[in-house]
Amino acid sequence: MDLSQSPLTVTTRSPEETEAVASRLAEELAPGVVVCLTGDLGAGKSVFARALGAALGVEERMPSPTFTIIHEYTGTGDVPILHVDLYRISGEEEFRHLALEDLMGGAVTIVEWPDRAPELLEYARWQVDIQITPGDDQREITLHYHDARTRH
Repeated sequence: MDLSQSPLTVTTRSPEETEAVASRLAEELAPGVVVCLTGDLGAGKSVFARALGAALGVEERMPSPTFTIIHEYTGTGDVPILHVDLYRISGEEEFRHLALEDLMGGAVTIVEWPDRAPELLEYARWQVDIQITPGDDQREITLHYHDARTRH
């Protein structure tokens, strides 16, 4: 899978294939990059996030952070991995109160429901949209890299 061809759309037919896409994306990530996961409830955002974390060296279980909002893990080379679920926040003001900016610069940050905090668009980020398509466990995953500094 050539991620230099952004945006790139991939169809997966199982959770394992979805995990393989996340593992490939992990090869492109560095501290300071945000991965924004979008899709309906049940689309596979948490499956993708867990696979991404595992590929980045997280060894512990990564439950969805829906009720705690932020979970912090340690990846390979002691790189912090933040898993953030914004589903329960009410907007940008509540996002600012989380004071994530200080942590995000040195971490790989995985965000579910990023639409709750549009200021995330200021970061270099991978936008990953996961859509359920007809068929058992079939997903259409679109990956697109954005760099706010270069507008690409």
